[in-house]
Amino acid sequence: MRIVQRTIPDSQQLEGIPSILDRIYRSRGIRAVADLDHSLKNLLPISSLKNVGQAAELVASSIIRSDSIVVVADYDADGATACAVSVRGLQSMGANINYVVPDRKKHGYGLSEKVVELTLKYSPNLLITVDNGISSISGVAAAKRAGMAVVVTDHHLPGDQLPAADVIVNPNQQGDDFASPNLAGVGVAFYLVCAVRQKLGSDFNPATLLDLVAVGTVADVVRLDRNNRILVNSGIQRIRQGHCSPGVAALLEVAGREQNRVVASDFGFTVGPRINAAGRMAEMGAGIDCLLAEDRQQALPQARALDSINRQRREVEAGIREDAESIIESLHLDGDVVSSALALYQPHWHEGVVGIVAGRIKEQLHRPVIVFARGESGTLKGSARSISGLHIRDLIGAISKKNPGMILQFGGHAMAAGVSIREHDFELFRTLFEQTVSTLVSDEMLEGVLYTDGGLSSGERLLETAELLRESGPWGEGFPEPLFRDLFVLEEWRIVGEHHLKLVLRDGESGDRVDAIAFYQSEQLLPERGNNLEIVYRMDVNRWRGRDSLQLIVETIVES
Repeated sequence: MRIVQRTIPDSQQLEGIPSILDRIYRSRGIRAVADLDHSLKNLLPISSLKNVGQAAELVASSIIRSDSIVVVADYDADGATACAVSVRGLQSMGANINYVVPDRKKHGYGLSEKVVELTLKYSPNLLITVDNGISSISGVAAAKRAGMAVVVTDHHLPGDQLPAADVIVNPNQQGDDFASPNLAGVGVAFYLVCAVRQKLGSDFNPATLLDLVAVGTVADVVRLDRNNRILVNSGIQRIRQGHCSPGVAALLEVAGREQNRVVASDFGFTVGPRINAAGRMAEMGAGIDCLLAEDRQQALPQARALDSINRQRREVEAGIREDAESIIESLHLDGDVVSSALALYQPHWHEGVVGIVAGRIKEQLHRPVIVFARGESGTLKGSARSISGLHIRDLIGAISKKNPGMILQFGGHAMAAGVSIREHDFELFRTLFEQTVSTLVSDEMLEGVLYTDGGLSSGERLLETAELLRESGPWGEGFPEPLFRDLFVLEEWRIVGEHHLKLVLRDGESGDRVDAIAFYQSEQLLPERGNNLEIVYRMDVNRWRGRDSLQLIVETIVES
């Protein structure tokens, strides 16, 4: 892993911005103070999203006629929040609306013919997909045969063939010049609800949905371009002011997060995983029902149940990670990595957590990884994670074209994808995957780079600075939280929580002491007490019994 300091462009300094923020913002592409205005007035116009007006016309007409509308959601946090946004928003405007979400094991991903059958109990006139549908050729056809109008809202990359829906709303479809193709599925659903409101002239305020939009956007790890930062920041402000859905408030409560101090990372590390756990380990309806709860009394038991499911998920994930790491060690990949990519499978692995495990291994080895688990009827379902510069969905598509019939289904993004194959094809697929990756990546791509914002002086490394940075986001994918690199003297350390290091560090120049914590770091990397320790870290505000203090979160310990 190379550690590289970000370059600061020779652009004009941002007027009125503290110097530490000026260098951080400019290194992330901010060129004017106006780019930091996250007011809703700066949101990209609703009408600039291709086909959203046409879709809104169809939905609005259905509401006026009191048609039966059914939403088909995906089983992750983006899909769950998109479903909640659609149901809450359209119901508030008079829609007769229900939802269906596939069971991961029984139905697989997206709008399949089996899922269409599930919707028939509602006798729907209109079917709306959220966070899925762009690859559901047979599912859309089945819905049309059943007499439904179909609106597909999605953000995943389209394949060569599009479904025969009445309207497709997707910022990544051909011919859409929407300036934020990074919208999450929940963002697309929000734009549709806004467009329906305009069509109906309703007094419903879509801003009441922004807490859900913020959660889904961050949890889906889409790029936080300016439009997405506006959505996320607006959601954060509503939550802090106490204007959020009871479900989100309850999920923050069970996670031990203070609602008035919430930041974007809380969605990615606390709220999102608890919603995702329902789709991974149980049934996503539990997550959606929590988000649709009408009050705290209804939401809190559901949030507690999701918290319990998430603890179960962590235990299952830990077991699979242990298995996977043993396999990696057996392949002698720990030190001298001999393969450019990994495809892993064990019959007893749980398909609900393979995506998380793939992501952890990818971060550890900085290689493209696909982790498979056994699905229905001998089918293997894999979750892929990629590295920068390697478009994983297109790579899987290329393998599929050269080997017709081997890959049963695939879809996704540049950095993450899903794929289904037959169990007896695993070894062939693994060979093809590793061979294909090896022809597309360079040694530099496989090395991995950690970007920092340089060092801090003793006068900058203060609680006030940590508070400033905390409030200066939202930070996330594509707009990363600041990381710093500095040298300290190691005074004390101890192991906490079995796997983490609690450190006491001293600034060699000022003599100031500061607490730090290094998650999942080995004490073997530490020098003797009293010696220098170089770390890459981020600033954090640690609140304990009502008192705030500075704490450094160690990203990595720099080996000397």
